[in-house]
Formats: sequence, structure tokens, C-alpha cells
Amino acid sequence: MTEPPINPVPFWFLRHGETDWNARMLSQGRVDIPLNKVGLAQAERAADALVGKGITAIFSSTLSRARVTAETVAARLNLPIQFDPELQECAFGVQEGQEMSAWFDDWIAGISTPQGAEPFADLRIRTLTAINRATSSGPGPVLVVAHGALWRAFRQAAGLEANVRTPNALPLWVTPPDEARGWHFTPAELPG
Repeated sequence: MTEPPINPVPFWFLRHGETDWNARMLSQGRVDIPLNKVGLAQAERAADALVGKGITAIFSSTLSRARVTAETVAARLNLPIQFDPELQECAFGVQEGQEMSAWFDDWIAGISTPQGAEPFADLRIRTLTAINRATSSGPGPVLVVAHGALWRAFRQAAGLEANVRTPNALPLWVTPPDEARGWHFTPAELPG
């Protein structure tokens, strides 16, 4: 399967709130770790920050850390959620539950893939396919609620440095390239 071009459409991206494994810098992958108390509070702040942003639809990963984050925002914005399994985090295979380390850099660079993990190139295709489907859904900006490695794949496809940690539950306004710059991400102002 070939990698699709990114739809040149602005949208909101939100990485899920914090989990205990995030706090310990452990790779979660497909392990369904729930939000912790900090993550639940982060989801509430993100929901407040997204009020009045014109969001017309919410698309979310099916993993609970993203699902609960999306549900928190959806309740505040009074919008339904469309769950998309292709927005799930990448499977990290034998590295799930292990500390983030040099293997992660090598995986993003395509040098090596942990046993049982999804290759980063495959994640890029899956990410772009899912985000393009969300941004093609209709009028107005959409909100995509997903995961850190998935966002790294988008960043790389957008021509940006991939291995940048996106903060938990910080809404990003994603705008396509224009004559002055490439893809650009503007963090929302969080209340309090």
C-alpha cells in the first residue's frame, strides 16, 4: 500500500490525557492503560480549551485512554464521537511495558522494528489514511483524539522532525502549508 498525501485541511489534534505508564515513561502501545487522575483533569482542561473552536466532529482511537479523553471533550462540546480503530496507537510488540529508550529512535528511523511491533512506515500509512478520512468528513474543523507515536508518524509525513514528544491533552491547531511555511501546529491556550 502506498502512502497517501495529507489532505491540506486544518484540524485539531489531541493526544490522550496522562496514564500511569506515561508518567513512568513506559511504552504503552496497544496495552489499554486507563487515564490516571492527572489525565482525567487534563481531559477536562482540554475540553474547556476547545469550547468555541468551531469543531464539527470528533474522531477517536478506540483505546480507553483516548476514548475517555474524547468522551470528556464530546460531553463539553455536545458532539458525538466516531471511533476509528486505525487511530489506535502502534503495537510495540516486545517493547510494550518497557522503558522508552534507543529502540524507539531506531524504530522511527526504520533501522529496526521490535519483535511483534508495527513498522513505523506502516504506521505512517495507517495514520494518514485515518486522519485523511476524518478531515474529509464534512464542513468545519474536526478533532482527532489519538496517541503519541501516531502523531510522530504524522509529523514525519508532514516533513517535520518525528521524534518530538507531544504533551498529554494539549490541543493542537494543525494548519496546512502555505507560501510562508510548512505544516504548523499551534497549541490551544489551556484554562487555569
